[in-house]
Amino acid sequence: MNSSVSVLSNVLQSSLALVVCLATSAPLHAAGYLDELVITGTRSERTVLDTPVRTEVVTAREIERTHARNLKEALINVPGLQLREIHGKPGYEVWLQGIDADRVLVLVDGLPVTATTGSSVDVSQLSVLDIERIEVVKGAVSAQYGSAAMGGVVNVITRKVAAGMKGNFSADLGSYADQNPSGEKWDAARYSGRAEVSAGNEQWGVRASGSTQHSDGIDPEPDIWARPGDEYDRNDATMRVDWRPSANNALSWTGSVFDESSSSRFSTLPGGTINQGKEEDVRRLRATLAGDHGNGEGMRGHWALLHEQLDDDTSKYSATGRFDNRQADISMSQASGHIESAVGEAHSLQLGVDIRRETLEQFKDGTSELASDERFSREGYELWVQDTWFALDNLEVVTGLRGQKDSDFDYHLAPKINARLGFEDRKGFDSFIRAGVGTGYRVANLKERHYRFDHSQLGYIVNGNPQLEPESSISYQLGFGGHFEKALWFEVNGFFNDIDDLVQTEIDQTATDARTDNVVIYRYNNIEQARTWGVESTAGWQITDGWRLSAGYTWTETEDVASGNELNRRPQHQLQASIDGLTGIEGLSWSLRARNQSSEYVDAVTGSKSPGYTALDLKLNYQIVPELQLFAGADNLADSQRDFSDPDDFRPVAGRFLYTGFSLTLGGP
Repeated sequence: MNSSVSVLSNVLQSSLALVVCLATSAPLHAAGYLDELVITGTRSERTVLDTPVRTEVVTAREIERTHARNLKEALINVPGLQLREIHGKPGYEVWLQGIDADRVLVLVDGLPVTATTGSSVDVSQLSVLDIERIEVVKGAVSAQYGSAAMGGVVNVITRKVAAGMKGNFSADLGSYADQNPSGEKWDAARYSGRAEVSAGNEQWGVRASGSTQHSDGIDPEPDIWARPGDEYDRNDATMRVDWRPSANNALSWTGSVFDESSSSRFSTLPGGTINQGKEEDVRRLRATLAGDHGNGEGMRGHWALLHEQLDDDTSKYSATGRFDNRQADISMSQASGHIESAVGEAHSLQLGVDIRRETLEQFKDGTSELASDERFSREGYELWVQDTWFALDNLEVVTGLRGQKDSDFDYHLAPKINARLGFEDRKGFDSFIRAGVGTGYRVANLKERHYRFDHSQLGYIVNGNPQLEPESSISYQLGFGGHFEKALWFEVNGFFNDIDDLVQTEIDQTATDARTDNVVIYRYNNIEQARTWGVESTAGWQITDGWRLSAGYTWTETEDVASGNELNRRPQHQLQASIDGLTGIEGLSWSLRARNQSSEYVDAVTGSKSPGYTALDLKLNYQIVPELQLFAGADNLADSQRDFSDPDDFRPVAGRFLYTGFSLTLGGP
């Protein structure tokens, strides 16, 4: 324990040193970042500076400046956030504060997104079309958003349709040089395009948008079969209609369709090399209808309806033919609503309800892979209440409680409390303290309870377990920060997360012994308790218009309580830095984004580790005229890449990527 306290003390000193260094040299987010409005932490509008629940924001300007094509690329520079490859897919998932993606909730306008694999959402499948901002809240927020929000929430906030007529088209293409699968250095191995058109007035607004992304994959050795970077095509189309019949009432309908086709190639070694491949087709249909209403006297209400259908079909092949043809059909429907009203002079009360239904069907070669049935469903009924107490002019306390009844589980309660104490007069240097305690929970999903994953040709089978219990957690957050006239700022936040009844796979020895073909049987069980703790620090400075500097450092410790070992795939140190600047050419700006992480355990029991690395991205933007912008970039400029011959190396798959593109905008409000 003393060693942990000593380490924590050293990290706090290092974090403060980072802040002092930035304050005396150069710094971060554009002027106005601290005034960005956020809603995820409290479900009511606060600024980044004033919210009692610490919230980090990726702005639309940052997405544009860094040429992000999907949500994965938009999140890559958020301090302390980890993006992990999804095994067997060309996608990525989000980990927060050392907690894996199964326990991180991804939302679009406050409504959940269906996971395409296991329990995690592939954020590379979500387009950045129409995004106003992305809000990231770390730590357990189940009191606000229910099951799976044990590690935190990523909430994508989309733009309302603006008045006037507007059109935008952008496109880019690039090359991985000698790692292009074609073997040709200057081939366009990856390209994308985005288009949007909108029209609106004070009452109505309509917007249609679409995007396409293609990659040939990444292949350091084009002459051999295996290809470490998968080929994919992604297409997305969205329609939105807004209606504002009065100043206090608004309705919005959104419909979208997404499809992805991907292809991977790999070699297996069951006694000899066998070249195999996998093809996967994913389609997501999503529709929402939402309303905001007020009486003009302090009472407001919000409601939303969601239906999402996801189809995921995969097929493997080898020289002898196709096998493992799988079809998964997942649906999710949700109805949500809440009202908010002032109570007296010092309180604001919110009361809400969420009702959700999910279904799952999965077949392999025409036979159901779900135990005892071809279709399973679950329903959840949740009530929540939140009180915001403005105890003093400089003290805000938010308490909340959510109760859930799941069709397959008993009742569960999740309380929380957050507070912010400010020491500020809005002149010169101001400071504040934020603190929070919240509980989290996650009910086992339908796959973990009922799915039978038969990979007996590779030597194993994973069986679901309908007797699984919900996971639970408690999260503590404590931070302090300050700013000088909102141009120079810093924040340091300590966290501790304690998770019980983690759902993991373990060998079912009885079932394994009953077989005679050496196939190992695994089964989901509640078998683990884990803890994560550490410190996150960020700092920034807007030097002048067009010049800014930011940095973030995260120290994370983890423990598997049963064994005392560290958890796998959690780096102890992460560092992010950003610099934006101008050139001597009017309209030409540049940006640098740097990321560093230390080594991480691949297997803490054996001591095997994946090496640390540093990645550097360079972005150029040239605004020729107000309507036309040219851009170019070099991602992973230092060419940090894994050793593909080392199965324990999890550094980036992609090496250096060079690209160029343009953006054309016509019309406007």
